[in-house]
Amino acid sequence: MNPFAAIFDLDGTLVDSCDCHQRAWAALGDSLGIQVSREFFFRFFGRPNPPIIKALFAEAGRDEPSSALIQSLAIHKEEIFRALVGAAFPLMPGTHALLNALHCSGWLLAIGSSAPPTNVQFMLNGIAATSPFAAVVSGDCVPHGKPHPDVFLEAARRLKLLPTDCIVIEDAAPGVEAAHRAGMKCVALCSAGHTHEELRAADLIINHLDELTPSRLQSLIYQ
Repeated sequence: MNPFAAIFDLDGTLVDSCDCHQRAWAALGDSLGIQVSREFFFRFFGRPNPPIIKALFAEAGRDEPSSALIQSLAIHKEEIFRALVGAAFPLMPGTHALLNALHCSGWLLAIGSSAPPTNVQFMLNGIAATSPFAAVVSGDCVPHGKPHPDVFLEAARRLKLLPTDCIVIEDAAPGVEAAHRAGMKCVALCSAGHTHEELRAADLIINHLDELTPSRLQSLIYQ
């Protein structure tokens, strides 16, 4: 068995979901009478919902919401998001080609996402990849979301590999930090709303998934 694994984020990495997330947060804010600015959205994009909701209330000068309210709002936001994504599934160009190339080269594939399980399964169904994911870890599977390393360490544990045998493909700074804290190399895809400067801590920054090949990823692991 090839000893390497590629652990993919979903939002903004395999699925071009940035616009749908932004619109979903804006709609949730409208329902609360809170304007969700573009700056606020991109500052928190890639983090789990609870801290985003707490920050949204704090910056609007409101009392911290209860755990029950946070859960309810998070569920509603993701319902809006799935409706938007489902209307025209925005697959990231190059997704199938890269997944298939890695699978055919003997790599293990995994998902490491901060998204809730319902969203993860929804997006995996939309990807409809022929390449199997040997492990799927969502935000609810671990105690702490990104930038904590839990989601990537759990993926490596399920794959029965050392973290140093895994490489992460991400699109957001919290994910890059999480990968490095897990002891893994990280490729950052500069997708919508992100900049090379923001992602500068990554081991490699790309603009398109078709820039990656199994051999290029393997060379990064050996560096």
